Amino acid sequence: MASLLDKAKGFVADKLAGVPKPEGSVTDVDLKDVNRDSVEYLAKVSVTNPYGHAIPICEINFTFHSNGREIGKGKIPDPGSLKAKDMTVVDVPVVVPYSILFNLARDVGADWDIDYLLEIGLTIDLPVVGDFTIPITSKGEIKLPTFKDFF
Repeated sequence: MASLLDKAKGFVADKLAGVPKPEGSVTDVDLKDVNRDSVEYLAKVSVTNPYGHAIPICEINFTFHSNGREIGKGKIPDPGSLKAKDMTVVDVPVVVPYSILFNLARDVGADWDIDYLLEIGLTIDLPVVGDFTIPITSKGEIKLPTFKDFF
């Protein structure tokens, strides 16, 4: 009986491996807002849905790293759905407190930017399969706010 169950699991796993799944990438990370306590960046995530029906996004988890340290993280519950057979752009706001930015001063060069790593887990609800997390990673440089951003 156990071997039959193992064969059934293997069959289902093989069939699901060939099924197209939604894919995503970070298309842009820009400065969104500067206030007295923090800086807010906005990451634009493009997700392509290969299915003929909309897929609900359960949640988005993200972490924002610089210089090997986590400088921001968060969770966005129930941000909407992926459009059927289309690309959906999802906005992910990342808030970084000034106290952390000041500690990163050694990474800041003459061009006033920091290197970052953004890791996003976009959890969707696929029919039959259940919850499925799309891992999305982006590396790059981002500008720090200057005095003109305050005024």
